[in-house]
Amino acid sequence: MEIKSLGNTDFEIIIKAFERAFADYDVQLNAAELKSMWKRRGFNPDLSFAAFESNDIVAFTLNGIGFFNGMKTAYDTGTGTLKEYRGQGLATKIFEFSIPYLKKANINNYLLEVLQHNTKAVSVYKNLGFEVTREFNYFYWENELIKNELSSEVPCFIEKIDIEKYRFVSDFWDFYPSWQNSFESIQRASNDFVCLGAFVDNKLAGYCVFEPNSGDVTQIAVDKPFRRKKIASLLLQQMSKLNKISKMKLVNADISCTSIVDFLKSKNINIAGKQFEMINKI
Repeated sequence: MEIKSLGNTDFEIIIKAFERAFADYDVQLNAAELKSMWKRRGFNPDLSFAAFESNDIVAFTLNGIGFFNGMKTAYDTGTGTLKEYRGQGLATKIFEFSIPYLKKANINNYLLEVLQHNTKAVSVYKNLGFEVTREFNYFYWENELIKNELSSEVPCFIEKIDIEKYRFVSDFWDFYPSWQNSFESIQRASNDFVCLGAFVDNKLAGYCVFEPNSGDVTQIAVDKPFRRKKIASLLLQQMSKLNKISKMKLVNADISCTSIVDFLKSKNINIAGKQFEMINKI
């Protein structure tokens, strides 16, 4: 068995290994969806690594490379092991093998998110030196829940916007977005997203960034003076109309943000689960 970079590995071989490693997961993604997800997360095959037996991938860690909180960072966008090779510590071996290469690339932090109920994985990451930095809620719901017509409590119109022209919307935030929901991630796959702005008296009062092909609500925020006026409800309604699949999701909402929890609860959408954000300073 040999551990090496995926820089010279055909993309289709990586996809096949990913599909086999996650075959027992509830949510399955096709090749086009995987490519879109990896593009958004900054997948870098040269700085991603796998264990090979002959010419077959049996375990892997796919890394995205970019900046997070101003620091060059590696992001674990997918770690998996084929079922018949689990229990051999391959994820740990791949991680340890990768560190010198990441350091050489001037990467300071290694970032990941892990489901809290996946206690085995959480334990492995803690043993590797990862520390919990934040806790996230995630939500899933049926598209039809948000189709009721409604109006805001102030005169408001919604239109598509270029989010690059409205970077001041960070003033609307209650927390800093996770890696996959950041502006950098949105930029990597900008053609996949729809950005909507809600305007009151020609002033941006709220906005959302949404991926119609996956139903993913990437960012949604309302300026504090305009909250509790149904502006977020209007944005959510518009996203449901543009959504191309039957379900929607919002992941990596900081647990400190009770406004998101309360807003979605008012739509009969409850927390589906929780994740840890973890960082290892390398």
